[in-house]
Amino acid sequence: MSLHSRSAPPPPAETAGADDARYLALCSRDRRFDGRFFTGITSTGIYCRPVCAVRTPRRENCRFFDHAAQAEHAGFRPCLRCRPELAPADRCWSTQDAGDILMRHALRWLDDPAQHQASDGSTLAQLAERLGVSDRHLRRVFARHLGVSPLRVLQTRRLLCAKQLLTDTGLPVAEVSQAAGFGSLRRFHAAFRQHYGLSPLQVRASGARARQPGVVWLGWRPPLDVDGLLGFLAARALPGVEVVRRSDGVYARTLSLAVAGRTHAGWCALRFEPERDRVGLQVSDGLLPALPAVMVRLRALLDLDADPAAIAAVLEPAFPDAGGLRVPGAVDGFELATRAILGQQVTVAAARTFATRVVEAFGQPCPDRTDAPAGLERLFPAASRFLEADAAEQLGQAGVVRQRQQAIIALAQAVVHGGLDLSPHAPLSATLSALQALPGIGPWTAHYIAMRALRWPDAWLPGDVVLLEALAPRAHGERPRERQRHADQTASAWQPWRSYAVIRLWADQSPASVAS
Repeated sequence: MSLHSRSAPPPPAETAGADDARYLALCSRDRRFDGRFFTGITSTGIYCRPVCAVRTPRRENCRFFDHAAQAEHAGFRPCLRCRPELAPADRCWSTQDAGDILMRHALRWLDDPAQHQASDGSTLAQLAERLGVSDRHLRRVFARHLGVSPLRVLQTRRLLCAKQLLTDTGLPVAEVSQAAGFGSLRRFHAAFRQHYGLSPLQVRASGARARQPGVVWLGWRPPLDVDGLLGFLAARALPGVEVVRRSDGVYARTLSLAVAGRTHAGWCALRFEPERDRVGLQVSDGLLPALPAVMVRLRALLDLDADPAAIAAVLEPAFPDAGGLRVPGAVDGFELATRAILGQQVTVAAARTFATRVVEAFGQPCPDRTDAPAGLERLFPAASRFLEADAAEQLGQAGVVRQRQQAIIALAQAVVHGGLDLSPHAPLSATLSALQALPGIGPWTAHYIAMRALRWPDAWLPGDVVLLEALAPRAHGERPRERQRHADQTASAWQPWRSYAVIRLWADQSPASVAS
């Protein structure tokens, strides 16, 4: 392993004052900074999270990095104790320069193994095309903001992903290599030797003592209102598909997803450990080969990469303890959008009833139920199921009115044949326009989908009954348009975190909101 850069001067963007502040966070092991930076220790060649429990290094032996790829590019290898692969991702919503925004979109895409194949060259071209820029411009943006190439970031992501699978699971090394996105087992072994100076089996042995069989860990930055998050999910949980136990902090569900052209299905279960700011994840054998992609989807579902400090700075004047808020996401954009359509202008309970009927009519039995939590039986139907000849008739038998039948079928056609992307990587404005061009989908439904499936932190749902009652109570002679204008004006102070305000207002005002 080359350590040629370990003693090199820090990048020009890093000022001494910023590094001093980071060192103070390191000394206090402040969990709010977890994932926001990494510390390379020149005396050991190791880089750590700011919450690492090892003895605090001397200030002169510390180099600070915004991203793990920067630390590895400088010749540092990941700490086996604090495990940088467990750090929450940096997902700050930004109004900064276009290059910074472009880079953050690219980082999110590179973090998701379901979005790209193992071939590095095609991955970069695919990413550049998706972002609407050239390969050269993308490399230039990464060089300016991170000092490393996109391919170096991708390599670091794959190595850290493989390191977590080796440490936390019993997957055979060959399957770890494939799941992490390496093109061959030989390249996998060579990469570990080159970058970490260890073989994959040595990494596995290092975590054997602390391993809990079948459990991988997902961390978050505190605070997090676990009960509020589980309460939101429990109110909307679909029998047969989801199980929520608030008493012992458990959420479980069935799941089907495609990675690298293959479909994987099974069940996953999450158990929260609030005292350690982490949640344990178990998956069935059917999902193990796609475990990295499952982890990405569940992080989005639980909003684990949120920045509580940034959210609280804007919202706490109006909402105490706003830092604990999370906007529940989705494990599948089509599922979320379908449930949003079924929930139009009805209560949460009614929306759940309609969705349950749809699952019973269209959903397939979960193919892997071995050791599954009680109550997990069926998969939410794929979009292609709603394109069958008798789909409208079956939806009608489930009690879905004609307008929503047409909306669901049109949505399925757009996803299957029209290339409509409902993932967090989708372009916001274009996706909102595409959704509202479909029959039966208006601004409320489109913004709700954007808030949860596209992970837009600043969604604001026009015409939402609960929001209007909370911010613009009905007055004698007051027109709906005037009420909406008043609510919009009040909410403008909460940008760019209005989605979090929506979740709090829904929870505060009514358990039977119209949100699905």
